[in-house]
Amino acid sequence: MSGASMMLVALAIDALIGWPKLLYEAIGHPVTWMGRLIGFLDRHFGGDGIDDRARRMGGIATLVIVVGIAAEIAWLLTFLLPEGNLGIVLGGILAWPFIATRSLREHVSAVADDLDAGDMRSARVSVSRIVGRDPDQLDEAGISRAALESLAENSSDGIVAPVFWGVILGLPGIVAYKAINTLDSMIGHRTPRHEAFGWASAKLDDLVNIIPARLTGALYALLSGHPGVALTTMLRDARRHRSPNAGWPEAALAGGLGVRLSGPRSYADGISDEPWLNLGAPDPGPADLRRGLRLYGYVILALVALVAVSALA
Repeated sequence: MSGASMMLVALAIDALIGWPKLLYEAIGHPVTWMGRLIGFLDRHFGGDGIDDRARRMGGIATLVIVVGIAAEIAWLLTFLLPEGNLGIVLGGILAWPFIATRSLREHVSAVADDLDAGDMRSARVSVSRIVGRDPDQLDEAGISRAALESLAENSSDGIVAPVFWGVILGLPGIVAYKAINTLDSMIGHRTPRHEAFGWASAKLDDLVNIIPARLTGALYALLSGHPGVALTTMLRDARRHRSPNAGWPEAALAGGLGVRLSGPRSYADGISDEPWLNLGAPDPGPADLRRGLRLYGYVILALVALVAVSALA
């Protein structure tokens, strides 16, 4: 059964309705279900009073359990799907919760709307929903940078990567990817508690995002209207980012829009002195955030086209 065809169905449903609030209130979301399991295992395998070796082993066990359960359920559901177009549609419906095209656009658009209205207080609240840095320390340029960085990184983690693995491995691929990514989001931090416990999850997340992150960066660069500059910026600056993958779409977007991104930022636990991407370019503003959203739309359309070609191959 074609994983690419399933992904087209999932992309279409997400573009039309996202994940409706009423549905979320009724049943939650598959990612939150994964999060509850991860939280339970974190409390039982990664608690206080154990050494780093035991924490690391507990983290590996957590990774195996979460990804194994998620992939096994997805495989069983795939096995139960009927053949033909009905199976593809049902598979696409099952894959739909793991793609976030509409949600990402809505969250970043909310920041842009607040900035356009000159409401900095609301803009800080809106941007705090998509980034972890301290919003009270952000001015207009800082908010615009944070929103653009989230747009670029989450284009890869939330859309291109799950679709990529769904095309390659079908429903088990997209579900397993989302389990890995959720593990990294929850326990893959370099904190005293999770440095050892989340090590395996962080490393596996880096591995499964190698190709999708570079593909996302290439799409942003090639569709930006300034492909030469964007590609040069991406190839030069991506490796300066603290993440081995997030720098690729972020640097491509910075070069494509002609703005600088990343740089020092404030978190609850202190200042993180990150290097600039596209150093020498001006800070972005609300108009650049709107341009970034338009470019995001082109990237999604290009992704749909690539998946459609794969489905027809």
